[in-house]
Amino acid sequence: MITDPWFYALAAPAVILLGLAKGGFGGIGVIAVPLMALAVSPVLAASITLPILIVQDVVSVWAFRKTWDRAILMLMLPSAAVGIFVGFALAAFVRPGAVELAVGAVSVVFAVQRLWLERTGAPVREARVEGLPWRGVLAGIAAGFTSQISHAGGPPFQMYVLPKQLARDVFIGTSAIFFAAVNWMKVPAYLALGQFTHESLATSVALLPLAVASTWAGVWLVRRVPGRAFYRIIYGLLIAVGGKLAWDGAVSLFA
Repeated sequence: MITDPWFYALAAPAVILLGLAKGGFGGIGVIAVPLMALAVSPVLAASITLPILIVQDVVSVWAFRKTWDRAILMLMLPSAAVGIFVGFALAAFVRPGAVELAVGAVSVVFAVQRLWLERTGAPVREARVEGLPWRGVLAGIAAGFTSQISHAGGPPFQMYVLPKQLARDVFIGTSAIFFAAVNWMKVPAYLALGQFTHESLATSVALLPLAVASTWAGVWLVRRVPGRAFYRIIYGLLIAVGGKLAWDGAVSLFA
């Protein structure tokens, strides 16, 4: 198990952010791996994070188990499996920085556009029209791929699901089940790549109490946010997360 105090000084806020994200404030958990990577290698940070995510998924799925959209999951989960396999197969060739830069830039543009359209009332009209299924398939592939590469599957998922303007708890429940399944799908790839070690797993276990407590805190907080305000918060977080991904990607590619 890691014993460096500097690591835990960074890991504690990272795990809290993961918990708030799993509780409903989707997206902010993407900061967790970069935070931990200030003290350990990015590969080790990702390996520590995945078991924590799986445990947090249990809490979020249980909390929102009665509110989820079956059609979205049936469309996007098989697609995500394809994306995870592609990410695993191309792990040696894909530069995570390029993926982060592309996903981050598109996320920012999308969220800014949505917030602008909301001021004109366009999202209300759009919500009556179902998106084409192929968009969901592409979003699922992208979410699986980016999740496998850098635990950053949230933005592609949100870009497809947010315009549907689901009820707050339905959106959170659908997201919780989707990423719970995606995280389990990633386990074989992590095992095959040898990313789980005694050190990483022991460190994950040490962080689990904080992970569970912060997830319940996220659930408690999000249920006190009105539906319309919740979506504005999510768009704002998508801009922040997208900007962070784009910055990290650009730095890794051009520094």
